[in-house]
Amino acid sequence: MKIKYLYQLLLSHISVLIIAFLVLSLLFSYYVENLVYENKVDELTSYGEQILTDLDQSGPRRFLPLNEYSKLLQARNIDLITFNEKGVVSFSRNGLYPRIQLKEEEWNLISEGKSVSIKQDLGRFNQAVSLVIIPRMINEQLTGGLILISPISGTREMLSQINQYLLYIVIISLSISLLVSIVLSKLHVKRIQRIRDATSVVAAGDYDVHIPSSNFDEIGDLADDFNKMVGKLKESKDEIDRLESRRRQFMADVSHELRTPLTTIRGVIEGMKSDMIPEDQKEKGFQLVTQETRRLIRLVNENLDYERIRSNQITLTKIPIAISEVFEVIQEQLESQAEKKGNVIVVESNVEDKVLADYDRLIQILINITKNSIQFTKDGTIWLRGKQAGTETIIEIEDTGIGIDPKEVESIWRRFYKADISRANNPYGESGLGLSIVKQLVHLHKGTIEVQSEEGKGTKFIIIFPF
Repeated sequence: MKIKYLYQLLLSHISVLIIAFLVLSLLFSYYVENLVYENKVDELTSYGEQILTDLDQSGPRRFLPLNEYSKLLQARNIDLITFNEKGVVSFSRNGLYPRIQLKEEEWNLISEGKSVSIKQDLGRFNQAVSLVIIPRMINEQLTGGLILISPISGTREMLSQINQYLLYIVIISLSISLLVSIVLSKLHVKRIQRIRDATSVVAAGDYDVHIPSSNFDEIGDLADDFNKMVGKLKESKDEIDRLESRRRQFMADVSHELRTPLTTIRGVIEGMKSDMIPEDQKEKGFQLVTQETRRLIRLVNENLDYERIRSNQITLTKIPIAISEVFEVIQEQLESQAEKKGNVIVVESNVEDKVLADYDRLIQILINITKNSIQFTKDGTIWLRGKQAGTETIIEIEDTGIGIDPKEVESIWRRFYKADISRANNPYGESGLGLSIVKQLVHLHKGTIEVQSEEGKGTKFIIIFPF
């Protein structure tokens, strides 16, 4: 059976309140009753001791003060009885008590000179009373004593009235507590229901939801944790959407890159097959097929290389390498390509400067960036600079090429970014994977890479390797 949380809260609160009030009421009633009876006994004891003192001082005329005391005590609804050492009543109001029967333990106590106090006696006086028995001792011998008796009917009426007032207080307090409990329970249930509704919204795929939170209690902390969770889910969803968009763009880019060389190869082969290409042009056709085939192989290899680097499937062997030697290798390999574009490669590095890196991957990084500079520079200069600075090695590759729009700087690391530029009728760029691979390799070396560029004024790549 399903029970709403509101009813559970109310039931628990009411149960606790009823039990608490019941226990407090019983304890209070018991305490007040004991207090009243103890006060009554103390009052009777005080009167009795005062009477005995007067009797000892009055000598043979003891009946006169007894009569006077009896009248005074009667006004307070207290009876006075005296008895001798044998328990025979020697004085009582109107002879109401001709003989008093004391229990053995009471006789033993008064024989020792000790007073006896009884809060409630229900049998010996034909009514419920409180009484005090005070012995009269002469030379440590019991010569009699006196008994003060007060009916407890008045005390019971007073206690009954107190209990009645206490019941009223309990009912009023319980009503107020119940009202407060209902208000607070509804407030807590409303806050929990708000989280539940928000959870349903999130479950439906909507992450644009926010719950008011606070650090007042655990429900507020829960709301804060829920908001953080939704924020993380939203970030994850946005990342998934971005990845899906990139996946679709990647498939489109790959299809575009593969389609162009395949179309060229197919056209040349079909032209040769149908003898549509003259004999003097077939050699040129073979060269074109070879060139496009190499382009396809390079594209596939770069994609495989990129995935291996991104998934940490390569192992780096870092060794100290002279920067000047690496620059010389780059200059020798790319000098002919630079000359075709009218460019000059200038090396600026000291012999003693070194870099801690994997040799093959460092060559790959520098070749990719330098090729990029050659492709986007015409009749200009490309500088290769390197120096050691404390625990770092700084390498700069700067050109005087066409530069990059500052808004597009972050996009150059994206796969096939150059392919996008080529579709915008830009004559430069090939597969567009080079800089993506460069960034991954630099990160594998625990290094950083940044770009400074301005349209029409060239581009500078700054790579920092820890040493």
